[in-house]
Amino acid sequence: MKRNDLVALVDCNNFYVSCERAFDPRLAGKAIGILSNNDGIIVALSNELKALGVKRGAAAFKLPPWFIKKHDIRLFSSNYTLYGDMSVRVMQVLSTFTPELEVYSIDEAFLSLKGFENRDLTAYCHEIRQTVQQWLGLPVSVGIARTKTLAKVANRVAKKFPGVGGVYNMVDHPRMDKVLSWVAVEDVWGVGPQYARMLRKEGIENAWQLSQAAPNWIQQKMTIVGLRTVRELCGISCIDMELDIDPKKEIISSKSFGMPVDDLHLLQEAAAAYCSRAVEKLRAEHQVASMVMVYLTTNRFKEEPQYANYQQARLPVPSAYTPDFLVLVHALLEDMYKRGFNYKKVGVMLSEITHQSKAPLDFFAPTYLDDERKTIMDCVDGINRRWGSHTMDYAAIGTLQPWQMKREFLSPHYTTRWGELPVVRAL
Repeated sequence: MKRNDLVALVDCNNFYVSCERAFDPRLAGKAIGILSNNDGIIVALSNELKALGVKRGAAAFKLPPWFIKKHDIRLFSSNYTLYGDMSVRVMQVLSTFTPELEVYSIDEAFLSLKGFENRDLTAYCHEIRQTVQQWLGLPVSVGIARTKTLAKVANRVAKKFPGVGGVYNMVDHPRMDKVLSWVAVEDVWGVGPQYARMLRKEGIENAWQLSQAAPNWIQQKMTIVGLRTVRELCGISCIDMELDIDPKKEIISSKSFGMPVDDLHLLQEAAAAYCSRAVEKLRAEHQVASMVMVYLTTNRFKEEPQYANYQQARLPVPSAYTPDFLVLVHALLEDMYKRGFNYKKVGVMLSEITHQSKAPLDFFAPTYLDDERKTIMDCVDGINRRWGSHTMDYAAIGTLQPWQMKREFLSPHYTTRWGELPVVRAL
């Protein structure tokens, strides 16, 4: 972006909670908490739950039953399939409002407003907000500014003050000093905890004071990255829109078990499931991989025999054919498994990743692209996209899967499974 370009940051409000509310209107106004893997701690919470004094990271089991009942608190297991699908839908809606969109996180995106300078930007962003709400049932906040860092500040204002209607425009704001003074220095995008402590020791406590700091001093203390942050706060764009997402160098798939596992066959089932998911992600980016690593570990927080190990193996030719990896994962796990331990987690990592168009050739072995393997995988992925995740799966992952992480409060997969589509009845 150039000096006169404009950018908006769209951020979904309480995204995980809002996804649950979008399909169950009865949850409006309720105190809601979203739990981590195995229903351990609260990782996301509604404003109503925050108002009761509950903090992010609180252990769910420490909430007294009487407290939950008194305040009608609703707890949900993390439904990552639902949240991921809703995120894709949000980004698809936002892409209709600008030709340049940067997906920053699962619930945030930067929109370039280049070419929209002559429009009423506040009204346009209200239209964006209303469209997302109407089409998806998700509330969002929008911050508008000349730089991405200022757009982050504007978005904080839009979230914090209901009176602005969810949209805040900081382009040529007449009281920039007042707005920036409201933002603590540790809340400035790009300022980490260590830099924040250093700046406070130097008397710089908010974003406005940081923007007025001497450039040479900032570069000396915070390197060129800190200098860019200061210039961004002054309205000079230094952080470009990232329209192309760099492919992953590694792909890891792993979850803690919902129960201790000591059986090799069950460990192999879990590893096969995680491997299948990792290779699916690999194909989604049109990549192939040469190296696979498997690791397993016991629960180090329990007073019992401990064991952890990992092993890796290389494929003869880079591939994205899931069975190629399953064979190696099965063998690696069998080799490192030891009896007499209660295992807590197994994981699979793919590495030495490259784009399939640049995959090295082998004179004696056909590549993944040269035979029927890619055709088979394309067919499997197509069926799962159309009919829902896990419509077609591998026998190696098992059927009962007692190792699955505990999710006692899981909501339906409203958007990705035909059998769990929401039902509407007209009275």
